[in-house]
Amino acid sequence: MKHVILPYVQSGHPGIYITSPEETRVEAEIKSVAEQAGYGLYAWSVTEGLVNTADGSVRAAQEPLEAVDAIGELGENTLVLLRDFHLFLEDANPVLLRALKDELKRCKSNGRVILVVGCRQVLPPELEREFVVLDFALPGKAELEQVVAGICQSASQPKPVDEELDAVMEAATGMTCFEAENAFALSLVENKRLDPVRIAREKAQVVKKSGILELIDNLPGLDAIGGLDLLKEWLTLRRDAFSRRAVEYGLPTPKGLLIIGVPGTGKSLAAKATASLLGRPLLKLDAGRLYGGLVGQSEGNLRSVIQTAEVIAPCVLWIDEIEKAFAGSKSSGMTDGGTSSRVFGSFLSWMQEKQSPVFVVATANDVTQLPPEFLRKGRFDELFFVDLPNQEEREAIWAIQISKYGRKFKSYGITALAKGTDGWTGAEIEQAYIEGLYEAFARGKEPDTVNLGALLATQVPLSRLMSEPITLLRQWAKGRARPATRPEGEKAGRRLAA
Repeated sequence: MKHVILPYVQSGHPGIYITSPEETRVEAEIKSVAEQAGYGLYAWSVTEGLVNTADGSVRAAQEPLEAVDAIGELGENTLVLLRDFHLFLEDANPVLLRALKDELKRCKSNGRVILVVGCRQVLPPELEREFVVLDFALPGKAELEQVVAGICQSASQPKPVDEELDAVMEAATGMTCFEAENAFALSLVENKRLDPVRIAREKAQVVKKSGILELIDNLPGLDAIGGLDLLKEWLTLRRDAFSRRAVEYGLPTPKGLLIIGVPGTGKSLAAKATASLLGRPLLKLDAGRLYGGLVGQSEGNLRSVIQTAEVIAPCVLWIDEIEKAFAGSKSSGMTDGGTSSRVFGSFLSWMQEKQSPVFVVATANDVTQLPPEFLRKGRFDELFFVDLPNQEEREAIWAIQISKYGRKFKSYGITALAKGTDGWTGAEIEQAYIEGLYEAFARGKEPDTVNLGALLATQVPLSRLMSEPITLLRQWAKGRARPATRPEGEKAGRRLAA
């Protein structure tokens, strides 16, 4: 990051805003910049005042306005680091804003640079054009390897090498240096070694903290999906797309996949199985939590999500029911000051231009709510439609569900059960079998085909409850989306080995 900050300092930019949760790492980089540029360095906090980092002398200026006034008394060629100053820029005092703008003008002519460091970007409109905004990236493998070396040395443990070190690095990627150090220390205490599985579990907890991203584990394979043969074949073709061999071959990195269809037909399961097939971590984005009430918070949340995904990459980013997140982008200017539109636009730009190996899998139930620019080629590699399962797929689903709950599906009349669930989704078939298990348990017996058939006769599937919107969705998909299941009567092409 030093090489990014240094040119701004040398070219006389008076204000730099650095967004990062790693205050210690940022300060180390700024100190290195000051040394290389031959600048003095002062650091301010509300608890300590303005401290000269060279000799430790302190100017008593705990109040933000006092700090700004004190900056004007410093000499030329000086960097001033303001810690947590963004907290004073929310609903900022007009006097503070005016004083800061005036001081930035003086800094321009006196060779001083004000650097605000905060975990999120908070810049009122009055200051947006006064500061250069830089995102401080999460540590890469080189930085994390230094943390590994340090923790192993302090614990008198040998540093892992080669494939073992690569596994540790991959497990820790996406954490800050502080978080990674804690995870390494915990692994050494519990396992007496750096265990990638234990470190990955800690990373899952770290990613969860924001409430926006979640690291999903225990991923099912493609064999957990009943049917969807065309979708499976398409995914299998891309199984090694993130490998070194694919890069050497010159294969373009796949962008992602949009899966639309009837609720309960296995779209979410397909997203999980995609990550399992690719052998990459799965990040689930709760798109509804992207939006915050503070100015700039929503845009900051999206930047944080993108940064985390790109650091963890290669990975799969799953956005469930994406239409609920971006459906209001058209009317955003009238409802939320344009926030939704800006977030949506930033997300589209990233999907179009991203170079990092982040495979986006988005699922949607109501495609009519999605903006048309979201559906065009270039955002996703392919658009698949998942319809209600046919007879063959329902037989496969019944077999999978019966086996999932510890029973032998061959002891059931799978064909009859599949015929009795015509128009049912996979989720409804699973729930019907669970209901059958409860009834059989209450009778002290095992569920059988006859009792399950009687139970099915009492239930109404979603395809009949919501027949109108489902019919419209199926009509829309014809000619617009690629079917996830091969049409009946069409011969299968050459199948790839799983």
